[in-house]
Amino acid sequence: MRLTEIQFGDAQPIESYGPDFVRVAGEVMAAPTLVHATGAVHWGGTEDTDTIIALAAELDFILLGTGAEMRHAPAEFRKALEEAGIGVEVMKTDSACRTYNVLVSEGRRVAAAILPVEN
Repeated sequence: MRLTEIQFGDAQPIESYGPDFVRVAGEVMAAPTLVHATGAVHWGGTEDTDTIIALAAELDFILLGTGAEMRHAPAEFRKALEEAGIGVEVMKTDSACRTYNVLVSEGRRVAAAILPVEN
């Protein structure tokens, strides 16, 4: 088996996450957090669609990390993003973080909207 180190180029990888934080490119940020190829910002949760929609020109879809358990995205959240041309993929936070890193390393136009993992 041949292993290849992942290269992120200029993209910002998610390095770790915990109960109330996400570590992105060496910086610890309070969750919820919106991570995209060029950075990360505090995010207001699923009621805050404006922060994501502001990146619509840079995104094809987001990965919504719903915490320790997978939950459905609120209908209003999904509708607002899809009307802005942004697809929504829902998964547990651990899966969203891993998937984001793989996709961003491939140069995909993706962001991760990460909700906290509760203890």
